[in-house]
Amino acid sequence: MNVGEEIVAAYLQYVRHCEFIQQNLYTPDVQGEIDVVGINLKKKELYVCEVAVHLTTGLRYVKDRQPNNVQKLTEKFGKDIEYAKKYFHGYKMHFMLWSPIVKSSGLDTKHDQMRDIEHIRTNIKSKHKVEIDFVINEKFSECLAELRNCAAIETKESKSIILRYMQVEHYLNHHLKNIDRKNLLKKPTRR
Repeated sequence: MNVGEEIVAAYLQYVRHCEFIQQNLYTPDVQGEIDVVGINLKKKELYVCEVAVHLTTGLRYVKDRQPNNVQKLTEKFGKDIEYAKKYFHGYKMHFMLWSPIVKSSGLDTKHDQMRDIEHIRTNIKSKHKVEIDFVINEKFSECLAELRNCAAIETKESKSIILRYMQVEHYLNHHLKNIDRKNLLKKPTRR
């Protein structure tokens, strides 16, 4: 299980209301794999998501011991876009990169992950005329908050382990607050 892919799958299911979710979709005709795909049939929307959860290093793909974010993700999204356009005519397509930690090293540095994001955006837009939605840093956190809100209103057991974890967390916190209030009311007052 890849926890990043599980988070994205839960988000697509519970926030974007996708009826079909597939993780690690093998795409033999374009020689690749898509991390998470979601389909919302009612709205005819397709979500094609790449997920990179690198906690201490931030977004960091490497080739020959050198950062390779731009080439790796430009190629990966290029294949994703080819696949989606081939099989999902008539669908509104959303291409997303999910990465919780993308670091900025500064303007004068040779390698900067935020600058890599801009290069990826430019490459994909110029070659494929497609915008990538970068769910990174604060936006990743906002999406987690949306998912937590879904967990807070749902009491039935979820098939998503991520949503179930968030349900347990929410209801446990609620329960503990109630216990604290009751204990405060029971304490005798001193004279």
